[in-house]
Amino acid sequence: MKRLIFYILICSISTNLFSQNYSKGDSLRGNLSSLRNCYDVFFYDLDIHLDLEKKTLEESSNTLYFIAVNDFNKIQIDLFKHLKINSIEFEGSLLEFSREYDAVFVKFPRLIFEGEKIKIKCNYFGVPQEAKNPPWDGGFSWRKDDNNNDWVGVSCQGLGASSWWPCKDHQSDEPDSMKITFTINKNLPIISNGNLISDSTFINRDNKKSRVSSWFVSYPINNYNVTLNIGDYINFKDKYISKEDTLDLDYYVLSYNKEKAYKHFQQVKPMLKCFEFYFGQYPFFNDGYALVETSYLGMEHQSAIAYGNNYLPGYRGNTKYISDLDFDFIIVHETGHEWWGNSITSNDIADMWVHEGFCTYSEVLYVECLHGYDKMLEYVNNQKKSIRNDKPILGDYHVNCKGSGDMYSKGSLMLHTLRSFLDNDSIWFKSLKNIFLEKSTSTVDGEDIIKYFNLNLNMDLTIFFKQYLEQTSIPEFKYKLKTVGRNTNLIFKWDAIDGFNMPIIVSNGLIEYKIYPNDKWQEINLGEFDPLDFRIRDDLFYVNVKKI
Repeated sequence: MKRLIFYILICSISTNLFSQNYSKGDSLRGNLSSLRNCYDVFFYDLDIHLDLEKKTLEESSNTLYFIAVNDFNKIQIDLFKHLKINSIEFEGSLLEFSREYDAVFVKFPRLIFEGEKIKIKCNYFGVPQEAKNPPWDGGFSWRKDDNNNDWVGVSCQGLGASSWWPCKDHQSDEPDSMKITFTINKNLPIISNGNLISDSTFINRDNKKSRVSSWFVSYPINNYNVTLNIGDYINFKDKYISKEDTLDLDYYVLSYNKEKAYKHFQQVKPMLKCFEFYFGQYPFFNDGYALVETSYLGMEHQSAIAYGNNYLPGYRGNTKYISDLDFDFIIVHETGHEWWGNSITSNDIADMWVHEGFCTYSEVLYVECLHGYDKMLEYVNNQKKSIRNDKPILGDYHVNCKGSGDMYSKGSLMLHTLRSFLDNDSIWFKSLKNIFLEKSTSTVDGEDIIKYFNLNLNMDLTIFFKQYLEQTSIPEFKYKLKTVGRNTNLIFKWDAIDGFNMPIIVSNGLIEYKIYPNDKWQEINLGEFDPLDFRIRDDLFYVNVKKI
């Protein structure tokens, strides 16, 4: 979620893995070793006991259900080293385990055979990491609302879910479904992902009224999207009609914000209609759609989106950032992630441009849907202001390191450029919808997305993506105008990586020309016109322009 103008603290990126000083801990977290790819998780049963006064996890557990991909007697699961493991249970006995960095190596007393379905229960406790500046750094947010009630949330994108619960902490392995149970030592509503399946109060051993709530997620979910929200929430509901289906909308807001939330959230249904038009039906229909008020800005928690923009338009009230449009940026951006990032998830966080580039581009399409093409052009070109072009969008693979913050706006402008390059909106929008339909609720590599476009657009876009994803610089269109009699000739070329030959549109003020530059100088006659009227359509293509 973390927006560009507030850059995330990320790794220094190079496309060369060996240019960085990565630790073994980085590899243990980011690499799919033989101890991780030998098993496939299909269900988690997470049971969290939280002491709100002590800010601790008490007697918590996660039961991992998985199938053996091949024979093994040892696996790696993940849990941050500051959290303590009491025991790991398997078939009525306790398993041996050892720890290194944030990895836990679990040894089985027998050989687990390929195809065998088993479960282990990891019992643990401890003090979870507290976020100092959520959501840009991960961890728990322990706050009080205006009435001095506890207001708790958690966000861990980048940091990892293993910062607060044991799991196979790699985006490539999503459970097919998940049960999430929270027990707290106060009587406050507890909100998580999916659907509430049970909710009750009881008197705990300290003679205090406590609460336990269980939620069920019926779709695949990546680990960082699993969430917890505790607060003095009230719930109001709405419904969104999608063809013959009805999507349940739930809004969980602090009790004193109900009236303004009811009015502010009216923008949700038109937004969902736009996104369904471009990408297809909301991907988690059975789990519903929810906005949950949080003390931090926002996060794309699946079916339970964290919302903390204080019921303001724009980005924290800044509407100039979104070209003076009055929609709530956090609602739109985080909802876009339900399609891009939550339903379609990258296997490696090095490919997080698949999440953030497409999601930021969803903002662009939302503007076009509700405000028209011209406002869309204004909006997408405004995104250029937040691009640094100092590091590649791609991160290093297998070491849990994402690329630069340019993956947001530069990723969006890359897609906008591809649309202009293609110059056929019918095919472009069909491709966007089909890629979602084909890859929905699955994990992908960035290469899968590139291969999809190559195949479905019937062109080789490998060099195009290589330029925008792997290079710090963007293509530079170099040109000069030469008078030939009463006419003016355009002399032009690309300054870009080898093989880059993207077409671009130029205009003499009367006629637009689609030209095909490469790395060699070319010359064409643009006819008789005033050279002052010459224009390169760099509002359609994200490029630098240099007149020589």
